[in-house]
Amino acid sequence: MEKQRYKIVIIGGGLSGLYAASLLQKQSKEFILLEARSRLGGRILCPEYHGYFPDMGPSWFWPAINPKVNALVNALDLERFPQFESGLGRLQGRTGEVETIGGYPMDPPGFRLRGGMNAIIEKLAAKIPSEKIRLNHPVCELERRDKGIRITVGQLDEPPQCVVEAEQVILALPPRLAAGSMLFTPDLSHGLTQAMLKAGTWMAGQAKFFALYDHAPWRDSGFSGQGFSMCGPVGEFHDGSSDGQGPYGLTGFLSIPALRRRDEEFMVSSIVNQLGRVFGPQAQSPLKVYYKDWAREVFSATDYDKRSAHAHPEFYPPSGEYSIWEKRLHFAGTETAEEMGGYLEGALVSGARAAMAVAG
Repeated sequence: MEKQRYKIVIIGGGLSGLYAASLLQKQSKEFILLEARSRLGGRILCPEYHGYFPDMGPSWFWPAINPKVNALVNALDLERFPQFESGLGRLQGRTGEVETIGGYPMDPPGFRLRGGMNAIIEKLAAKIPSEKIRLNHPVCELERRDKGIRITVGQLDEPPQCVVEAEQVILALPPRLAAGSMLFTPDLSHGLTQAMLKAGTWMAGQAKFFALYDHAPWRDSGFSGQGFSMCGPVGEFHDGSSDGQGPYGLTGFLSIPALRRRDEEFMVSSIVNQLGRVFGPQAQSPLKVYYKDWAREVFSATDYDKRSAHAHPEFYPPSGEYSIWEKRLHFAGTETAEEMGGYLEGALVSGARAAMAVAG
């Protein structure tokens, strides 16, 4: 099997890896990006519905506390609009009863992007030559060599898809996913492996829905689309409408554990019924419902992620290390960020740090 050799290899085509690639491309550095999926974006996913792109992953950014995201949105000339929050909220109690409550506007204000968060991914990818991006290239093994790192692409229990050698590697994926799905030779230290496994992957245990309508009956009733439920299956609702004339939408996150979310058809049916109870009968007839269970996404979650993180964890580089293997293997990904970990901002922070490290 012919070996491919590169100065720099980026493993992972989510926001962090793609941002690092765009910075290296700007500096005319030699690199290749390997992405396991058939698409870029990682946990950023926006299926298209008649020109509208509902966010099945992250939806918002906050310019007041996300300076890197805000600067990138401006640099890429993307259009933003404020999250709709006008009106009252809804609260569903443990026995299913529903009452109207005051709204809880985001503080600081949150914004969404026209084209969904995937607009960032598309604009960044457009800056990188297509031959530098390899989709459907899951990495299963990393081996430290005297002058670099040997990367095996494929599945652990199958013949290798290909072998790549690199002088420097950016590992731009969640530490837990890397520790749980890849072989490292020599073995990583016990402390580092434990730190990687303990670093929960934000959103990996979550499931999200997006229901689309040709009008917004909840707004007609004076509701903002924001709601909370103590009985589920959805625990948190938000308005997910376009900023124009439609479509209109309700979106939110499920509150029941991943181990109980086995039947997608049943989950979607339960969500639609709950929408009718919380926001009125008209909300029970959406044009389209999207559902994404990230806990069942093999390139996002491990078995350790079946239990959702309901509070935002504190993220930082595993064991406080930015780079290992004589500073040839560099951690990136939002869960390794020293600030705003788990958010889009953290992905940019860690991607920029890793790109600077390999650019030398």
